[in-house]
Amino acid sequence: MIHHPELIRRLEAGNAAYRDALRPAGDVSPALRRQSAEQGQQPYAIVICCSDSRVIPEAIFSAGIGELFVIRVAGNVLDRHQLGSIEYAAAHLECGVIVLLGHTGCGAVSAALSGGGDGFIRYITDDILEAIGEEGDPLLACELNVRHGTAAIRAAFAEHPELGGDTLDVLGAVYDIASGEVRWLT
Repeated sequence: MIHHPELIRRLEAGNAAYRDALRPAGDVSPALRRQSAEQGQQPYAIVICCSDSRVIPEAIFSAGIGELFVIRVAGNVLDRHQLGSIEYAAAHLECGVIVLLGHTGCGAVSAALSGGGDGFIRYITDDILEAIGEEGDPLLACELNVRHGTAAIRAAFAEHPELGGDTLDVLGAVYDIASGEVRWLT
């Protein structure tokens, strides 16, 4: 059940505007910077996405200053740090929509498919390997990784005193780095 359809439509409309835009559409004006500095942030959605430099959530959703609470980590994997950031934004900033956004051409997924990585990268690829199992197709692996993450978010907050139950919409999506389209996973 979707609890915030108007916010999801706002994300979808922003992505549609982005796909045809020659310039970012979000408001980054000095006036808005001053306003948000004085009055604080009021994002309408939380976006957890990869650190890949080609994935810019504010541009992808035609959002400006203060509209999205963005959490970036390679491979859009989750640990207590990301969950704490989600909890903060959902409970204290009253964001009701959480989007876990994977993307095509993800280097972290590719590294996992190639057998993992060395050093600290291994923490990321191990999480992705847990999510994708034996899947060898990069796009399907990306989707499985997103689905794994959205399930983890739902499970983490299912019993939360402020966020459990009917307060959050947790959505998974895959961003196509070539076309700019966001495809929502069901």
